[in-house]
Amino acid sequence: MEFGLETLALLSLVAFAAGFVDAIAGGGGLLTVPVLMLAGFDPVTAVATNKVQGTTSIISSLYTYHRAGLVEWRAGLPLAIAAFACGILGALSIHYLSREVLSALMPVLLIAVAAYFGLSRSMGDADSRRRMPYWLFVLVPIPLIAFYDGFLGPGAGSFYTLALVTLQGYGLRRATAGAKIGNGASNLGSLLLYSLTGAVVWSVGIAMGMSSILGAQVGSRLAVGLGARLIRPLIVLVCCAVAVKLLLDPSNQLRLFLVGG
Repeated sequence: MEFGLETLALLSLVAFAAGFVDAIAGGGGLLTVPVLMLAGFDPVTAVATNKVQGTTSIISSLYTYHRAGLVEWRAGLPLAIAAFACGILGALSIHYLSREVLSALMPVLLIAVAAYFGLSRSMGDADSRRRMPYWLFVLVPIPLIAFYDGFLGPGAGSFYTLALVTLQGYGLRRATAGAKIGNGASNLGSLLLYSLTGAVVWSVGIAMGMSSILGAQVGSRLAVGLGARLIRPLIVLVCCAVAVKLLLDPSNQLRLFLVGG
C-alpha cells in the first residue's frame, strides 16, 4: 500500500492532534482511525497501524509526566505487566469475539464516565483515600480495561484515569500520568501482536508516530501546568465524542434499539 506525500502529511497532522488529546484524556484514536479508513485501510489494519502512533504519543507524554515527578514507576510496574498481557489478549480476540456487543455497551459507559467527571464536585488534583487494595486493582479493573484497549480501544485512557481516581484515590493530574503507564503497556502489547500478524503498515505508523510525539509533548506540558482545569473538561469532551462516534455507526446495536431499527 503506497501513499503520496499529501496523504502522509494529512495523516501526520491528524496524528499531531491525536497525540495532544491522548496525552491529556486519551481518545486520540477517535481522530486517527477514521482518517486511516478514509485513506483506504480496512478496520483491523487501521486499528493496528494506529497503535504505533498511540504508543509513541504515550511514551512521549510519559517522559514529560516523569520529569514533573508525577510517575510512580515502582507502583506502576505490576500495573504495566497486567495491562501488557491483557492488551495482547484483547488484540488476539479481535477475530473471535463480537465487536457489536462491546460497541453497543461502550457509549453507555463513556457517557457515565463523562457525567462523573463533569458533575463530581470533589474532582481535582488533590489525592483522596484509596477504596481498593492495589493488588486487587491490578488483578481486576486493569486487565478489563487493557483487554478492551487491545480489542477496541476508544476511550481506554479515560477509563484508566477514572479507575485511578475512583479506586486508588489519585488526584486528576497524578491519575492522568499513571493512566499512561497502563495505556502505554496495553497499546504496546496489542501492537506486538498486530506486528506479528503483519497487520501494521509501518511506513504510515512511523510517520504518524513522529507527529504524535510532538502533539503529546504539547498536551502533556499543558496538563502538568493546568491540571484538573484542563484535564477534566477534556475527558468529558472526549468521552462524549467517542460515545457519539460509536452511536453514529449504522450497525451499532444500541443505536438500532433506540431508533427501533
